[in-house]
Amino acid sequence: MIVPAGSLRVSAKPPADMTGARIAVATALALIGGLASRLRGHDGRSTRDRPMKAVIADVHDSTSMDGGTGAVRSVQTADLLLEETALREIWSSTYLERLARTYWRFLTRATLGLIRVHYTEGQRSVVLLVRPLRLLTFHAPEYEMDPSRGLVRWRIARGLLVARRGRDGGGYLQIEVRRRPSENPSQVHLHVEVEVANFYPSIASGLSHRLYNATQSRIHVIVTRGFLRSLARLDLAESRVGRFAP
Repeated sequence: MIVPAGSLRVSAKPPADMTGARIAVATALALIGGLASRLRGHDGRSTRDRPMKAVIADVHDSTSMDGGTGAVRSVQTADLLLEETALREIWSSTYLERLARTYWRFLTRATLGLIRVHYTEGQRSVVLLVRPLRLLTFHAPEYEMDPSRGLVRWRIARGLLVARRGRDGGGYLQIEVRRRPSENPSQVHLHVEVEVANFYPSIASGLSHRLYNATQSRIHVIVTRGFLRSLARLDLAESRVGRFAP
């Protein structure tokens, strides 16, 4: 049988956003089953032998999506009460950098090593097992520190979880800590906030908002809440880069 030349159709390659969305969904489904129960009450491995150095007063989360642009903003907060002397020991750029590293260490532990972080001089890449599967790539972190506030921010560059319109588009992940007055003069009230802003998820762009909310967004909230609760032990990881090492 002879087929007219004009009738031949070649399957087009799936758009990059669609490919990223499918990988994101597969990653989420692989993690979400046991993640919530695993993080309920501990930080991804047994920490019962470590003394509590702070009290977690409150943990909240809020996630919203701009209906016009599709940009996601997710904020998780916690209040820590700790001794003034304990905070004085760690209130420095060195420990702010260690706090940032602790977040990535927690992510790896909570996901049983499936998700890892690779460091280069100018970037941080969150990968699924191997480096080619870069879920998120950030520019090198930015730090701000003064007597009452500390902040570390990673600007989003690209990645399989990021829709094309969100690459180098002003999105960021940041951790901010603020000192607040406490009723007890010997204690300090420390407010910790983890925020993702101006993030354009490939799942929402390539598939659906509901699927994003049920998978990737849910995992982010679970992990971040677990990270905030783990801060009660003030077990801060050593920095891989040591930008502010004494």
